[in-house]
Amino acid sequence: MHPFTLPESIQARVAARCGTPHPFARLNPKSTALVVVDLQNGFMREDVAHAWCPMAEHVVPAVNRLAGALRRAGGGVFWIQNTFDARCEAEWSVMQDMATPAARARRAAAMSEGTVGNALWPALDVQPVDEVVRKYRYSAFIQGSSELPARLRARGFDTVLITGTVTGVCCESSARDAMMLNFRTVMVPDGCAAMTDEEHAASLIAFYLQFGDVLAVDECIAGFAATDTKEAA
Repeated sequence: MHPFTLPESIQARVAARCGTPHPFARLNPKSTALVVVDLQNGFMREDVAHAWCPMAEHVVPAVNRLAGALRRAGGGVFWIQNTFDARCEAEWSVMQDMATPAARARRAAAMSEGTVGNALWPALDVQPVDEVVRKYRYSAFIQGSSELPARLRARGFDTVLITGTVTGVCCESSARDAMMLNFRTVMVPDGCAAMTDEEHAASLIAFYLQFGDVLAVDECIAGFAATDTKEAA
């Protein structure tokens, strides 16, 4: 996993604005969903990937551990599948224009529904109680991308924990849009993967400064317990 620590100076700026460096340190698990973004063969298996992220495989144990802890505490787990279809060509032409014909062809081959690349990484602990949601943009929350916001609200979830790959693209764009849609949003540093440590850190810090919280897996699990303790009291 990427080494990452929030700089003290950055925490101080957040504390000055929020009154605490971690506004979402206490998490009600029953209203919290883990959103796992794009942990698919098309980003993780070098032979079929169109955008291989070598670090992504290494965050899987942490993601599985967080998923198990949240399920046991009464929360939900949502696995997001980045998917390519004809709408991506017609309705998201700007993204297509920013890629070479060869890159567009690789993405279509890797991420179209039913392909090996589109499938979730086999080591993920996907359970029957979980939900799998397809998305058609980088962000899982932006209008027209997926059914995720509606599914979350239908089950009473107002808090989301963002994990997956790549930290600064699909994870961060999902996290920012989630906050804009009024979800309490946390990015999980040891559950996200980027191409470099520097890109990972830059994304998390930019998000943390204005959009939500950054809590490691152990801190999230402690947040579930803190809520249980307060309710019991």
